Amino acid sequence: MRRIGDELRDRLRRAPVDARGVREHLDGLSSAERSQAIRSLDRAAQRNLFEGVAGFLPLQLTDLVPALISNFEEVRHCGKNSLPVFTHFEKRFCRPRGADPQRPEKLFGFNHQRLARFTGPGYFVATEDPRGREVRIDYADVPDTRPENWPSIRDNESGLASLVYGGMLDTLRRVSEHVTVGSAARRGRDLNSWFILCRED
Repeated sequence: MRRIGDELRDRLRRAPVDARGVREHLDGLSSAERSQAIRSLDRAAQRNLFEGVAGFLPLQLTDLVPALISNFEEVRHCGKNSLPVFTHFEKRFCRPRGADPQRPEKLFGFNHQRLARFTGPGYFVATEDPRGREVRIDYADVPDTRPENWPSIRDNESGLASLVYGGMLDTLRRVSEHVTVGSAARRGRDLNSWFILCRED
């Protein structure tokens, strides 16, 4: 009996990846099914997906925080990374106060994960790349304000935070309406580390 995630994993074993077919499959799932499917992907599947959707669909900040969402309202993206342990996490985004909902220049965000009390929340600023195809998540650029229910802002260059987030820059690509896939680099060096996100409805 096939389980949620089996079809997605099967699609990502084929080379080259059928990006259009993956998008249509994910868009056809319910929100709960979509989250379960993306969290079933291992490191190889995440890598294949990141490479397979290069240049497929443009990703804009409004795909991460839709224009109908109020400024400073949290949007949660459940995720899974390719690390050996503690693979489930969330990235939580919001649009800054005063931003244009249709064309924001940046988003604020942090990582919600089990080790946050040791590593810090991993705050970041997200911006579109100059070509408007991908989104950059920069941990060296930390927001100067936050929604009340978010943790206290800390920099990523001191203590344990520096080992996890110091010098980090993620590249995010669009997969489908709700799903994005990312790759991590540190101070310009690709870490061969990937993650996948699913925006909650």
